[in-house]
Amino acid sequence: MTAGPTRVLAVDLGGTKINAAVVVFEEGAAAPSLCQVATTATPARDGAKAVLAASLAVAREALSLAGDDEETLKAIGIASAGVIDTARGLVTAATDALQGWPGTNLASVFRAEFGAHTRVLNDVHAHGLGEAMFGAGKDRDSLLLVAVGTGIGGAFVTHGEVLTGARGAAGHIGHVRTAGIPGVEELVCTCGRRGHLEGFASGPGIAAELTRRGIPAASTREVADLANDGSTIALETLMDAGRLTGRAIGDQLNVVDPHVVAITGGVASASGAAGDGWWASLREGVRESAMDAVGNTPIVPASAGNHAALLGAAHFALTETATEG
Repeated sequence: MTAGPTRVLAVDLGGTKINAAVVVFEEGAAAPSLCQVATTATPARDGAKAVLAASLAVAREALSLAGDDEETLKAIGIASAGVIDTARGLVTAATDALQGWPGTNLASVFRAEFGAHTRVLNDVHAHGLGEAMFGAGKDRDSLLLVAVGTGIGGAFVTHGEVLTGARGAAGHIGHVRTAGIPGVEELVCTCGRRGHLEGFASGPGIAAELTRRGIPAASTREVADLANDGSTIALETLMDAGRLTGRAIGDQLNVVDPHVVAITGGVASASGAAGDGWWASLREGVRESAMDAVGNTPIVPASAGNHAALLGAAHFALTETATEG
């Protein structure tokens, strides 16, 4: 008798929205399939209890949309913002974007609700794992994912395993120090330190920098629109951000030597002159800091799709048995 497909409930819990879907792994298939995705806004300012309630509700909706229930699930995989103790499924640290999030044991809550084996990992780590297994890294042994959006995060995946670090904090490429732009070393980062890449080259950082240069902007989209409409200052701001991001990536190439680098996030998806300028400057920055031995590492847009984190979380849920508790 042939076993049926393996069905995993995946949840991607971020600071602005929560997505959930049933992911179906079928023997012989090149990649898992994603059932209809349920989504809801994250009540980020309402505290951990409200976020958990919203997460459970959207997970229930995803089960319903897929025609599943607890009995059909093999496991649950959760991608969450914050630093995660993957052995316990516990959030150990998080920014103020999610009020009261540290100390939340997602694995215990979901296991109690659905009765299924549950694993939790950081959302960027999940995205990197999904990209490595089913996107730009699927035919390669190692991948470095760099996500440039509201923040700047990273994930290094080798031979199907994501490097989480001893404390779950590996991959924070946005929190490396940077220099080379007047004033950048004094900018306060979201973590409270000064001079970190994220404070300048993230989406909010780019908008803030253009405002400092005399053109008010509330978002990276506004900066990109201005650049595409001919604003030299807006384009230069994007290119400066791209160059510093590239230098940071080049530094990482010198350390971990991945087969490929995949770039994702709202900043990386800018189109027109804005996107072209950012990407060209990023590649220039890589050349400035990467050793010759790793300077030709392919750097490509991520290709696993908008829900790569769901795929990565589902895959992670099936790989090991987490500590129960």
